[in-house]
Amino acid sequence: MAWFYLLISGMLEVVWVVGFKYSEGFTKPLPTAAAALAMIASFTLLSMAARHLPIGTAYAVWTGIGAVGTAILGILLFGEPRDLIRLGCIFLIVAGIAGLKISSGR
Repeated sequence: MAWFYLLISGMLEVVWVVGFKYSEGFTKPLPTAAAALAMIASFTLLSMAARHLPIGTAYAVWTGIGAVGTAILGILLFGEPRDLIRLGCIFLIVAGIAGLKISSGR
């Protein structure tokens, strides 16, 4: 269950980071509120996952999911660059997340 919590918390990290973009410096109430709620939920689930996983692994996977998800949504929603080097680096983060999962033995 800890890995499930971690996956959901990482996905919620993407929600709050993208929500910050849509809040336009906290000037739009709805995106600001959505980002704040997603942040609280993300941190709560991260702390629940960290009860059963090493904190270094949990935090690295959480930030990795957030980085990959945010980079992909940046490409899809905001027209950010999608060159081969950038995509390759995103793949390396995914490989690192998979490696941490495999090496955790849980």
